[in-house]
Amino acid sequence: MNPKKQIEIIKQGIDEIIGEDDLIEKLKQGKKLTVKVGFDPTAPDLHLGHTVVLRKMRQFQDLGHKVIFLIGDFTGKIGDPSGKNKTRPPLTDEEIKENANTYAEQVFNVLDEDKTVVDFNSRWGDQMTAADMIKLSAQSTVARMIERDDFSKRYKNNQPISIHEFLYPLMQGQDSVELKADVELGGTDQKFNLLVGRDLQKNQGMSPQTIITLPLLEGLDGIKKMSKSENNYIGITEDADQIFGKTMSIPDEIMFKWFDLLSLQSTDEIEKIKKSVDEGGNPRDAKILLAVELTERFTSAKEAETAKENFFKKFAKNELPSDIEEKTLMHKGDYPLPNLIKDIGFASSTSEALRLLSQGAVKVDQIKVDSKDFHIEPNTKKLIQVGKKKIIYITIQGS
Repeated sequence: MNPKKQIEIIKQGIDEIIGEDDLIEKLKQGKKLTVKVGFDPTAPDLHLGHTVVLRKMRQFQDLGHKVIFLIGDFTGKIGDPSGKNKTRPPLTDEEIKENANTYAEQVFNVLDEDKTVVDFNSRWGDQMTAADMIKLSAQSTVARMIERDDFSKRYKNNQPISIHEFLYPLMQGQDSVELKADVELGGTDQKFNLLVGRDLQKNQGMSPQTIITLPLLEGLDGIKKMSKSENNYIGITEDADQIFGKTMSIPDEIMFKWFDLLSLQSTDEIEKIKKSVDEGGNPRDAKILLAVELTERFTSAKEAETAKENFFKKFAKNELPSDIEEKTLMHKGDYPLPNLIKDIGFASSTSEALRLLSQGAVKVDQIKVDSKDFHIEPNTKKLIQVGKKKIIYITIQGS
């Protein structure tokens, strides 16, 4: 495929590209690019948020380039500070090993196994001596590190920054040196780390990698980045009913961003769906198309169809009444769900609310919630159900 067409495909759905001229020149020379993405094994399962970057990797594979899925089993011991307002606790070796093995299996739900190189940055990280670390650290400055938004905020707020956290972007950059990466992909929150990789490659006299950042996928709440810690995710190994039902629960406002970042349909097809909704079509019909596609991709066509049937049987059975009470509460910051259940009178105490959660008697926006750590974001409206008869719309206003 000619370079111009390749660039068009590569730039679809991205947020930013740095070093585009270098990339075009390499494509004109007919070079087979080495494309890298790294994932620290911080949780046991991949979720849809991860697949945004993996989908772009798959496009590079389909264009004939070399793709390296790098598991950060070494950097995972440091903990990526990107977007964090506090030091991330390091993982144990056992946790890292278990999660890394799971990642290596699950990634092939998106990538072509025959065309994917899986590597681990412990391969060179574990070999580095104290002298090597000092040499690496000498290639940056504290002032440069404090330019990072998350570090800058923590510094201004007198929140601690551990010295080892400064090593993380340097080690991620060293990965690019070791792998001789031509392209590195990451979310927008990874931009600083990716730029460090370019700097380190230049210092080694290498051609600096092109950086491609992709938008972050909002989770089920429609507000925060999808993550397991926020309990707003869809795991790619969840069963068909869970994937379908959770997709149907997302706010209409983010539905087409999900289409743009997750769907494998063509841009023209997605535009047709958008146009249908803009002209008065029911957004739910569009969301069904998305739910079917995602469920089918990570399970099977048969399971997706069954999940759709199950959803509508349940939907018809649990048709909401038209006269649901609405109430507004003032609360500063996130509202813990057990406290909210007590405060609206659906439980006599927080202890009873916790018991109801553990029994699976609580739903938020018609999705069962059993986590005692679940919380409601300020300035949001949620449907709260406890049992079969207690139901209310609650709007939380941040004070």
